[in-house]
Amino acid sequence: MFKALILHEHSALIEELDESRLPAGDVEIAVAYSSLNYKDGMILNGLGGLVKTYPHIPGLDLAGTVVHSQSNQFQPGDQVICTGWRVGETHWGGYAQKARLKADWLVRLPTGLTLRTAMGLGAAGLTAAISLEALEAHGLAPDKGEVLVTGAAGGVGSLSVLLLASLGYQVAASTGRPELESYLKDLGAQTIIPRQDLAEPSNKPLESARWAACIDSVGGTTLARVLAQMNYGGSVASVGLAGGAQLTTTVIPFLLRSVNILGIDSVFYPAERRAATWARLATELPLEKLEFICTEVGLADVPRLGKDILAGKVQGRVIVNPNQ
Repeated sequence: MFKALILHEHSALIEELDESRLPAGDVEIAVAYSSLNYKDGMILNGLGGLVKTYPHIPGLDLAGTVVHSQSNQFQPGDQVICTGWRVGETHWGGYAQKARLKADWLVRLPTGLTLRTAMGLGAAGLTAAISLEALEAHGLAPDKGEVLVTGAAGGVGSLSVLLLASLGYQVAASTGRPELESYLKDLGAQTIIPRQDLAEPSNKPLESARWAACIDSVGGTTLARVLAQMNYGGSVASVGLAGGAQLTTTVIPFLLRSVNILGIDSVFYPAERRAATWARLATELPLEKLEFICTEVGLADVPRLGKDILAGKVQGRVIVNPNQ
């Protein structure tokens, strides 16, 4: 038997389940930690049609120890991470003491990380690292100028600020929570941009050029404003839609300033590249600051926090301990 947070169509309950209920997969894992992401909030609140079948165990991320394996890729005792592959959406996820997954979805825990710090990073950390790699591939370097991070107090935003600052980038952090200015500056942001400065539509197809690059988790009007403010040849890594899915803009930034918009997806990020990206996080992120970003909770706290993250009330990263 194992404990899990079970979603039913109109409720979320902590229940005891028999291992025989676990879905198909060739690796069984004793889950040590999971985490809370924006998409988890959507799933917990029945939004977006992401879950098709109930009952369901949510949790996009998990880290734990292999208990049984039918794959030659992993052996009992191996410590592994899973993010993406629609785990927690179409396949039972990490808000449980046990999980059964496909071996191809797993990454070995890299040297330098613990299971807990891995979930302090989770999909948010992987997304931040993929975003930076995409921006670097399009010419970004620390001497190119300011890099803007929108939604900076959230999970992807906080880790993006921390990662960029640790690598010597000049970081501007946009947030709608002025009380978190000191938090963001402690992560390495040099400038704080009030969210309202980017939240109102502009009637200008181009504004004064300022940003060398941007990691944007907001979308909507904010993304449109950022595109109009990019330096020549600058790139925006688009990672989220907390501010809306619609994008009303013009082609002028692309035509006159050679601006790039880069779509970032960590769910189906190629398996052969994931290990290297995780290794980069383990070596280049100042892990001593990660604890400053994280809050640890148990399964009973998850439904409440699922509402809070959608309302923009969650700061940094939430680590979920299913054994608490």
